[in-house]
Amino acid sequence: MYLFLAMLAFAELGVSASTLPTVLGIFLFGANEICFEACLFQMFSIHSFSIMESGVLLAMSVDRFVAIYNPLRYTAILTLPRIAGSAAVLGLKSVMLMFPLPLLLKHLPFCGHNVLSHSYCLHSDLIQLPCGNTRPNSILGLCIVTSTFGLDSLLIVISYMLILHTVLGISSGEGRRKALGTCVSHICAVLVYYVPMISVALVHRFVKQAAPALRLFLANVYLLVPPVLNPIIYSCKTKQIRQGLIRLFLQRK
Repeated sequence: MYLFLAMLAFAELGVSASTLPTVLGIFLFGANEICFEACLFQMFSIHSFSIMESGVLLAMSVDRFVAIYNPLRYTAILTLPRIAGSAAVLGLKSVMLMFPLPLLLKHLPFCGHNVLSHSYCLHSDLIQLPCGNTRPNSILGLCIVTSTFGLDSLLIVISYMLILHTVLGISSGEGRRKALGTCVSHICAVLVYYVPMISVALVHRFVKQAAPALRLFLANVYLLVPPVLNPIIYSCKTKQIRQGLIRLFLQRK
């Protein structure tokens, strides 16, 4: 569980490190311009780490299912090499899926006044700017979203259906409560990640007349709030992490 938490923290730090430079530059210094190459790199980094974060949340749901379904063989099933292999696969998948998008955008002609609607570069925002044919970019972007966020969320729901089925088979009420209690932090992390993402998608898709400030607010919440809330969630719900933080603060005092 701690290894998966470290992977989640790494992905969220990557999202924050990719997003904050332009966000802070705009709000603190009024630096509202970015060169095209830097924008492509930021887009690549944000989406790659976001895909990785979604994959880690899926891996954590599998981890919770194994811990509840077969706790005696938990350490035998989720060995260190398997977890390390999962981390490598998630990182490689996110990079390989995102690699073609900047290349496709780089070869498109841009004309006119290129203004982004967010304080950072997103693929859905950038493909609105070129004068050329962006259909390949749109199709590839849709395929990536479906095969990552869409598939991951579906598999997370399936894993929790299996977890619920397993928990209902536990005869002891106290055992059911403890089993479900181990999933609370992960459920909160999933909601914190997917609810803002779905809100941004719905506003862009169905609320065409939404105020730009609302879109900007939701987009910033989507990328910046999960890295803030998840450490708080896991610190409150995980006894070992909570005790470690208390010892750390006492030592400093």
